[in-house]
Amino acid sequence: MRLDLAAIGKALGSEVTDCTPLAGGDLGGASRIRLADGRNIVAKAGPLSVIEAGMLEAIRAAGAPCPAILACDKDWFAMEWIEPEHTDDRWGALADTLAMLNEPASPQYGWHHDYAFGAVPIANGRQSNWAAFWADNRLLCHVAFVAPAIGRRIEYVSARIPDLLPSAPSPSLLHGDLWSGNVIFSGDRAWLIDPASYYGHREVDWAMLTLFDHPPDHFFERVEPEAGWRERQPVYRLWPLLVHLRLFGDSYRGAVERELAALGF
Repeated sequence: MRLDLAAIGKALGSEVTDCTPLAGGDLGGASRIRLADGRNIVAKAGPLSVIEAGMLEAIRAAGAPCPAILACDKDWFAMEWIEPEHTDDRWGALADTLAMLNEPASPQYGWHHDYAFGAVPIANGRQSNWAAFWADNRLLCHVAFVAPAIGRRIEYVSARIPDLLPSAPSPSLLHGDLWSGNVIFSGDRAWLIDPASYYGHREVDWAMLTLFDHPPDHFFERVEPEAGWRERQPVYRLWPLLVHLRLFGDSYRGAVERELAALGF
């Protein structure tokens, strides 16, 4: 979906003079916009723009560093530009951001709206039991779309979820798609962008982070994990890996199978 540059300029009170696509993830990019009054902003277009803008506002309201939303329409939103800068301790800065983001914040798990990663829907129906939420909305929802052998193993894991996950961890606001490409380091702060937020167990964000990045020990010491967190990480990594398997094919099958094997299935 193309950005409506005229509408963006009108909403921000200054004509767009330049629009440059930004490097980003596989599922949707953003553009750096230059306005005639000298401001730089970021704009994104897409059918879920209003929902994403609401997630960014929730992150900001929690006190975590996050760009401010400047304008929003049904097909696009604009937010402030954060200039990347050197950060001495990137992992420490990110741990501090997550400490603000992951404060207990909701009586239930899930979100106000469903979301999606590309063509893969993300069901966020609110539930009071976390283990049931994870089994229903993050694992079993993939069974019909993967190879039968993988699907059966997912069903086995899901049947054991009450033994693998707590039923009532503190419902924290999650980023939901936390990898280094969705973090801007500027000065001594780690700013969050491109969320897929919902309320859940804070360990989910750590699992997402370890898919493509390698947080050092001092990161985990700083976030003060609860006992048993390492054993729960494979359960939480399964969801993003299943999403990647559906989006990008069998190159992710081996990673899915490794996490299933780590859980004994």
